[in-house]
Amino acid sequence: MTADPELVIAAARAWLGTPYHDQASLRGVGCDCLGLARGVWREVVGPEPFPIPPYSRDWGETGPREVLAEGARSMMIEISPAEAGPGALVLFRMARRAIAKHVGIMTGPRSFIHSYERLGVIEEPLTQAWRRRIAYAFLFPARGEV
Repeated sequence: MTADPELVIAAARAWLGTPYHDQASLRGVGCDCLGLARGVWREVVGPEPFPIPPYSRDWGETGPREVLAEGARSMMIEISPAEAGPGALVLFRMARRAIAKHVGIMTGPRSFIHSYERLGVIEEPLTQAWRRRIAYAFLFPARGEV
């Protein structure tokens, strides 16, 4: 079972305006893109299944492993990026041939919410530039399904 997309979107929108803060996950106080996803998880699914270890700001610049995708795959329902719709968690590659290291939550067919450095949590259009960077997509499981 998957979480209700409307519940996921409402939870994500509650984070709008939260300032960007590396490795944080406190609504209204600060979060990075992963922190936003973690906060939505806590509200929609329940407690986080495992602690997130500290990570360097350049963690996605090194190594061949898709760490973020592997973590999401272990607890979420993977779908093809083409199937990603409202309520889906999407992982972006920020550079060609780089690993996926940025997270957003789709709010409509052409919009998403994410936490971006200097801007904090914002909802913006899913432009073609963003859309072509989507590498993975996942659905949140329903509460109690993990």
